[in-house]
Amino acid sequence: MYVSSAVVRKILKEAGAGRISNDAVAELQKYVNTIAFETAAKAVKLSKHAKRKTIEVSDIKLAMRE
Repeated sequence: MYVSSAVVRKILKEAGAGRISNDAVAELQKYVNTIAFETAAKAVKLSKHAKRKTIEVSDIKLAMRE
């Protein structure tokens, strides 16, 4: 996992959750990690297409729009 359960729990707390089940944390963690990995993979593909080795902010922004 890329994003820890502690970070996911913190996000839920800051969003206003009082109590959070471990199953809820695990499910959101799985979703966040999937989205993050897919976005990163798209950004890598975009930077390679542009013949760059460095991922730039524009790659991330474009990847999030797709």
